[in-house]
This record gives sequence, structure tokens and C-alpha cells, in this order.
Amino acid sequence: MQEDIQNEINKHIDNFKHELEVSGLGIADEPGKIVGIIGEFENPGALMAAATKVRDAGYANWDCHSPFPIHGMDDAMGLKHSILGVVVFCAGTVGCMTGLLMQWWMNAVDYPMNISGKPFFPLPALIPITFELTILFSAFAAVFGMFIINKLPRLHHPLFYSENFGKVSDDAFFVSIEAVDNVFDPNRSWAFLESIGATNVEFLQVDE
Repeated sequence: MQEDIQNEINKHIDNFKHELEVSGLGIADEPGKIVGIIGEFENPGALMAAATKVRDAGYANWDCHSPFPIHGMDDAMGLKHSILGVVVFCAGTVGCMTGLLMQWWMNAVDYPMNISGKPFFPLPALIPITFELTILFSAFAAVFGMFIINKLPRLHHPLFYSENFGKVSDDAFFVSIEAVDNVFDPNRSWAFLESIGATNVEFLQVDE
């Protein structure tokens, strides 16, 4: 029981360190330090099969890289559905209510004007402003929410230490595992990638 608690604490510590490194607030990488490992796969099918095995092995800070989207890769990697849609919906709802309440306050409370007996809260006349604020709030939530969820901007990534990784925009398929992962071990992770069919396995090592 105590070992499980300690493992959970270590996992949270590793995740926190990873968040700091992503945000640029972590300790600077020392020359020669291993910050991850990368393995190349022959085709999309091999990459998807490898993703399933990496997921089942318990790795958390890892990713698949391909020159084009691969159908079914999200499920193979065990990725959850993005919460961005919920964030945008909530922001749009707030924008809609803001538009309605703002116009109600202006027309019916703050500065009411009785013009030909027209109502102080004419709903059809309020729709354009309400619609515009709904779209505005949703757009801001989509853009800034995407940046926050994807931990952007990130000016540097350990993958940039690999010259071989440059092929990913052309015809290569890779799996990368970051050293901050709680399961990562240089020797075991290298052997693991080779066992699932990776070629050109290399450590992501800080340049001298």
C-alpha cells in the first residue's frame, strides 16, 4: 500500500517537472543529458501497432509522429476526447447570456425609453448583438483554449536533438518517449522499442 502511494507521488512529481520543462521554467538541460528516446517504424500500420504496445506498457509522456494523419491513431494511443468542445460551448453560452443581460439592463433598467409603447425587452431586436457575442466568446475560447490544452507556445522540444527526425515531414514514422516519463529507463526503453519493431532507435541527447 505504501509503495503504491509512493509511486503515485513520484508520478505527480514527474508530471510537475514535465509541466515546468514544457513551459520553459524547468532546469536547463545539461550537455550530454538524455532527455528521451526515439524509434522509427516502417509504415503506418507498424506505427499504429507500436502505439498500442507503448500505451499498454504504461508510458504517459510519449507521442507518435507521422507525415500525415492516421485514422484510428487516437484510439491506439488511448487518447481521451478533447475537452475543447465543452470549453467552447460554455464560453458561447456565457457570451449569449452576456449579450442578453447587457441589452436588457441597458434598455429596461439603466436607460429605459418608452417609444410608441414598444416593450423594453424586444427579443427579436436583441438577437444580432446576442449572436455576435456568442461567436466572439466561442472564438476566443477556441483559440486560447487550444493553446493552453496543447501547452503552446513551446519554442523547443527534445525531438529537435535528432537529425533523423527531420524525415517525419516526408516519409518516416516515429514513436518518441520523453525521459521525464515515470516508466522511462534508458536501457529498458531502448530494448522495448526494438522489441516492438522500431529501427534507427536513438537517444534524444542534449548537444554538447
